[in-house]
Amino acid sequence: MTTPDALRGAWPSAPAATTPPVTAPAAPPITAGVAAPVATPDATAVTAPLADPVAGSGTAPVTGPGADWGTAPATASVPASVPTSVPHPVTGLVTDPVTDPVGAQAPAAAPAPPSTTVLPGQPAGFSPELARRDIPILHRTVNGHPLVWLDNGATTQKPRQVIEALAGFYGSANSNIHRGAHTMAREATEVYEAGRAAVAQFLGAPSPDDIVFVRGTTEAVNLVAQSWGRANLGPGDDILVSTLEHHSNIVPWQLIAKETRARVVPVPLQPDGQVDLDAYADLLSMRTQLVAISQVSNVLGTVVPVREMTALAHRYGAKVLVDGAQAVAHFPVDVTDLDADFYAFSGHKLFAPTGIGALYAKPDVLEKMAPWQGGGNMIESVDFTRTTYAPVPHRMEAGTGHISGVVGLLSALNWLTSFDRNAIAAYETALTAHAQQALSTVPGLELLGSAPGRVGVLTFTLAGQDPSQIADWLDRDGIAIRAGHHCAQPALAHYGLTSAARASLALYNTPEEVDKLMASLQQLQLQQGA
Repeated sequence: MTTPDALRGAWPSAPAATTPPVTAPAAPPITAGVAAPVATPDATAVTAPLADPVAGSGTAPVTGPGADWGTAPATASVPASVPTSVPHPVTGLVTDPVTDPVGAQAPAAAPAPPSTTVLPGQPAGFSPELARRDIPILHRTVNGHPLVWLDNGATTQKPRQVIEALAGFYGSANSNIHRGAHTMAREATEVYEAGRAAVAQFLGAPSPDDIVFVRGTTEAVNLVAQSWGRANLGPGDDILVSTLEHHSNIVPWQLIAKETRARVVPVPLQPDGQVDLDAYADLLSMRTQLVAISQVSNVLGTVVPVREMTALAHRYGAKVLVDGAQAVAHFPVDVTDLDADFYAFSGHKLFAPTGIGALYAKPDVLEKMAPWQGGGNMIESVDFTRTTYAPVPHRMEAGTGHISGVVGLLSALNWLTSFDRNAIAAYETALTAHAQQALSTVPGLELLGSAPGRVGVLTFTLAGQDPSQIADWLDRDGIAIRAGHHCAQPALAHYGLTSAARASLALYNTPEEVDKLMASLQQLQLQQGA
């Protein structure tokens, strides 16, 4: 097979490469394969080029389809009819349609100075500047201030490698998959399946066939509820759901419970925001068919002991579904070690595009699940007397999938795993501790939850301030946080609240950004008292 230009990292205008054809491996490694970094405001702050993975990552580069998507040539030809700069319709920024097609880059004066603070416990193997230099949107201004993005729990910002991979796919390799006989259909199919293999490796799944592509965690939970749940739940059965769950891991179970006459049983929390494991053990019984738990709370940052809870549930023959949406960006996940029956995550919380996610299911469980939706792609043959289905995972993926989303997800996994994941986790732990200390100096601020080992999700109230007013005030300083119920009303109700403000951290956030949050909140309280 001849590899298309985009797969070699060249745009269509570049001359054809002379390298031998590339064949996609069955399960390609997912690390490296990333483009050279963009220039930073202070090049001396960058200690190592991103093209060389941080020592200790222990993985090899992608060599199959899509490995180099998003790697533009040093000099790209611009058609004479294309203007060299245009104002972006959303941001209003003047952009170059070739080097900055999405208009994400801000003027040169926008980037914040590199972080110079070294936190206690911060590992030597990672600096947020290694990540920040690849995130175009972090180099823009909001209301005259450098953007401080602290809304990562809602969605993460995208590396330029992901943005360019999407453009590369649509610009030179766009095709539907699985059903075409032509060259581009084969190439698109190969990169789509390479993405599946990459997700399997990222999650520690035994096989790519254990991975189903979905729109995100919400669709994954609904798929399990409607396919597995409809076949396995009945009157008197219990579905245990922890109180800290996102609505997407509550409502689908309520819907299927009403249909099957099962019941949803909440597992209470302790005052510090941890799951009450004693109560959980007491609630488990032979009636329990499923336990639905988040690995990390999107409101409290609590890291749930999934492995232990799963082992206990399995003693009663119950299946366990884990919502990993808030976990996968913060620390390595191994579904085999967790022994989870189902594990779901959303790409957009993992530096990938919106509208793409993945569901892992144990092969013996997935094989028995009936299709949730019918249509193209999920069948072997159809006539008016009998339809036969494709093998898993394809029979769970009716219709045209989010092909470009898989391309972007593959690129995001390449980018994230080019760093030492353990060093990232250690850095985020140090940054979270710094943030807790900083916020403790703000008069009238109360942080929800105090579970040990929490990730950087900092939900708080501020005396005399409505959460939406807090968010509006911070936005004036270019600081983006979230306010509301965070789609986790039972978790807030545990603290007697209906709404709260939330700042959530990612690997590219810095101590200086946390200090800006602290200073702005202090100023808000000073103004309130004036």
